Amino acid sequence: MIKGFKIELPKIPSNLERANFQDIFYEEEPYLSNCMITNAIIDDEDINKAVFSKVIFKNVSFINVSFKKIDMTDVIFENCDLSNARLSEGMIHRATFKDCKLLGVDFSEGSLGNVSFENCIANLSSFSDARLKQVIFDSSSLQSANYFDCKLSKVKFYQSDINDVDFTHTLLKGIDISTCTFDRLNVTLESLNGCEVSSEQAIGFATLIGLKVKQ
Repeated sequence: MIKGFKIELPKIPSNLERANFQDIFYEEEPYLSNCMITNAIIDDEDINKAVFSKVIFKNVSFINVSFKKIDMTDVIFENCDLSNARLSEGMIHRATFKDCKLLGVDFSEGSLGNVSFENCIANLSSFSDARLKQVIFDSSSLQSANYFDCKLSKVKFYQSDINDVDFTHTLLKGIDISTCTFDRLNVTLESLNGCEVSSEQAIGFATLIGLKVKQ
């Protein structure tokens, strides 16, 4: 975990049983608990209002799956592909996404707490109108991601590519982007008040408002 930044990790039992994800389709309410799903393809499905608790997904493809209003607690996704998956209006707590492909994933209007994204590709993902508390984006690509009108609390972007990210109407006070790389951001000066940046980044922002920085 990043030095000086702590989040609660998923609480996963050590003796999880292997399960077949397709079994969820025979349940009146889609629910998974205390199990591990591996090497599965679950593409183009509608699995709305699902509940996942204490589950590990490894090498699973969820391309273009609808998980709207999902409720996830203590869940790990490892080496999974959730490209264009829809998790809008979801409740996601104590979850880890590690080495995952998250191109175009929709987390809009959701609530994320104690969530980590580690070495993920999440270009074009959307977190618009979402609430993020104690969330870290670590060594991930977030190019052109959308954080429009987000509520961010104790969120850290660490060594990630945030080029062309949209932070419009999102306050960045106390948010650390100092180790990230970008050529441009969509952000207002008011939103940047209190944002933690590197000296090089500060020079770049200064030029945006017409200042001439002498070195």
